[in-house]
Amino acid sequence: MQKQIQMDDTRKKQLENGVRILTEKVPGVRSVSLGVWVGAGSRHENEDNAGISHYIEHMLFKGTEKRSATDIAEALDSVGGQLNAFTTKEYTCYYTKTLDEHFDLALDVLADMFFNSQFAEKALEKERSVIEEEIKMYEDTPDEFIHDLFVNTAWPEHPLGKPILGTMESLSKIKRQDIFAYLKEKYVANRIVIAVAGNIKHEEIQEKLAAIFARMEPQTGKEELVPPEQTAENATNLTREIGQVQICLGTGGLSQHDERLYVATILNNVLGGGLSSRLVQSIREERGLAYSVFSYHTAFCDTGLFTFYAGTSPARYAEVIQLILREIDDVLTRGITEKELQRAKEQLKGSLFLGLENVSSRMTRLGRNELCLNRIVPLSEVVERINAVSLDDVKTLARDLFGAKHFTLSTIGPLKEPVNLQALL
Repeated sequence: MQKQIQMDDTRKKQLENGVRILTEKVPGVRSVSLGVWVGAGSRHENEDNAGISHYIEHMLFKGTEKRSATDIAEALDSVGGQLNAFTTKEYTCYYTKTLDEHFDLALDVLADMFFNSQFAEKALEKERSVIEEEIKMYEDTPDEFIHDLFVNTAWPEHPLGKPILGTMESLSKIKRQDIFAYLKEKYVANRIVIAVAGNIKHEEIQEKLAAIFARMEPQTGKEELVPPEQTAENATNLTREIGQVQICLGTGGLSQHDERLYVATILNNVLGGGLSSRLVQSIREERGLAYSVFSYHTAFCDTGLFTFYAGTSPARYAEVIQLILREIDDVLTRGITEKELQRAKEQLKGSLFLGLENVSSRMTRLGRNELCLNRIVPLSEVVERINAVSLDDVKTLARDLFGAKHFTLSTIGPLKEPVNLQALL
């Protein structure tokens, strides 16, 4: 009746209605982290309800039939636990972390929020105002807002290019009936993954979760998502009288299912993934042109972005962009060194295993893997894939990603017009 798979000390159970339950027993800890993951984020929205996924995330904390917003806030606080949530472009997660003895309380609170939130009109209007302030705060933080501006520049007509918070205009359109319609369509069994990691007994936890989430109606069919065709070869500037120019430069990347994803992780690590990376050494340490400079690769279910960031003075921004392009060109033509390759591999493996000392990180790994990849990638496979990356792999991928010099550029700062990117290439 139910399919169960055991993988080391991690187990998976899929209920008849499609809800997936992942549990991992972590020896030597007294804590448990529980997460309810929903495959609904900002890319699943349209122009009329943009920001609704994040709005719902907020509203689940604002009262149920038996708990007020204050009761919800105090429930886990009172036992030293944590209760929180976040929304991304492709999913939303509600999670707790408590001592093992308080797991039942954590589950009761989270399930109550998930199934019984009232979405009262008064609370909706109050939270709309809160999110409007959140949008203002975010837009007033240029070193954060630049990343949203960049994604919108890269994919201006695609849902992935839209902000997770929505806009003031889209937020004003969302009504109570819109929220219920979205919940009915998106908060369904086959989009739900429940992940638990910590000091647990597999069967006991799975039975408790199954008893609660088996009530969800099964859903048929699968939403067909359309990826963006490619990143726009474009440059945008948001003129602000601030002390720095915030820079995001990038191009298309790889999806979560691409076999070269581990190669991209190595490439990113070498270029701008840490203090020893090329960009930090060249731009910050050697020339003192920036305090913050880094790169990152973002993988979605069907596409990706490879992004370079720096914040620098208005007098030096063109030099910084040229230095980023110089490092990209060097990797294109000469590749990376054996020393860089080995250092990147050790950094990635070290980061992976250090993260596993935290039960919340383990829970996140379970939920994200299952929701995005439909499987839990064994740690042994991750290490094997990292170790297998060669110098030729990195150079080939660099050519695939950067060879056409199909770059998108966004800046925020006291510039009067967008940078002429083609003149810098």
